[in-house]
Amino acid sequence: MKTLTLTNQKGGVGKSAIVCQFAHYLAKLGHKVLVIDLDHQGNASKALQTSGLAETLPVSGSKVLTEGFSDFTAPQAVITLIAADPELSRLEKQPEKHNRFANHLSAVLKAASAFYDVCIIDTNPCPDIRMTASLVVTDYVLSPVQLNQEALDGIAGLLGMIQGIKKALNPKMTFIGILPNLVEPTPFQKKNFEQLARHFASLMILLDDQKIAAIPTRTAVAEAQAAGQAIWNLTKTSAKDAWKQIQPVFDKIADVMEVPHGA
Repeated sequence: MKTLTLTNQKGGVGKSAIVCQFAHYLAKLGHKVLVIDLDHQGNASKALQTSGLAETLPVSGSKVLTEGFSDFTAPQAVITLIAADPELSRLEKQPEKHNRFANHLSAVLKAASAFYDVCIIDTNPCPDIRMTASLVVTDYVLSPVQLNQEALDGIAGLLGMIQGIKKALNPKMTFIGILPNLVEPTPFQKKNFEQLARHFASLMILLDDQKIAAIPTRTAVAEAQAAGQAIWNLTKTSAKDAWKQIQPVFDKIADVMEVPHGA
C-alpha cells in the first residue's frame, strides 16, 4: 500500500478537494482507496460521505491516533473513509502521548495494507502532532499552495519541517512537490506563480510536456465537492473542461507514486 499525505501550514488552499478528487480518480482506475481525515474541519469527510460512494469505518480520526485500529475487512465501497471528528483539535494538549500517536498511526497503516492499494491522509493546516505523525509514517508528500503572499511566505517553514522529519525520522519519504492550486489568470497570481517557480524550481512538479503542474480555479470543482461527486461525473461542459486540466496533474502524481493509471 502506498501512503500519500497532503499538507500545508496554511488553510484555504483547496487541499481537501484534491484529497477527494484524487481518491475518486484512483477508485475509478480500480484501486482500493482508504482516506484518513485528520483535519478537524472535516471537509474531506463531508464530501466523501455526501457522495454515498464511500464506506465510513466505525473509528474516528482521533481514535486512530489515540487508540489505533486494526479491524479492517475487505472494502465494500470504492472508497473507504476514516472520518474526522472534533476531538482531533484537542490532541496537541497531550504532548506526552505524541510518540504513541505516531506509533498507532503506523500500526493502522500496516493493518490496512492488506486491504488497500493507496491511503490518502488529509492533515490540518497547523504543524501539530497530526501533521507530524502523518509525515513520520507516509511514503509520499504533496503540498498544495495558493498563490497569495501569505501562503508563499509559509512555504519555507513547511519545507523545513518536511526535510527535518525526512532526515531524522522517515528517510523513505518522497516529497512529490509543491502544487499551485486555485490558480487564477490575474497579473497578481501570475507574478506570484513566477516567484514560486523561481525560488522553488526543483520542488515544482513537471508534467510530461514540461509545463509546471497547477490546478486552476474552477467552480466545477466546488460544485463536485458540494455534491460529493467526481468532477468528471458532472454533466456540465465546464466540469469536463476542468477535468481535462486536472487529469494530467493526477496522472503525474500517480506516476511518481508508481500507481498504475493506464496512461
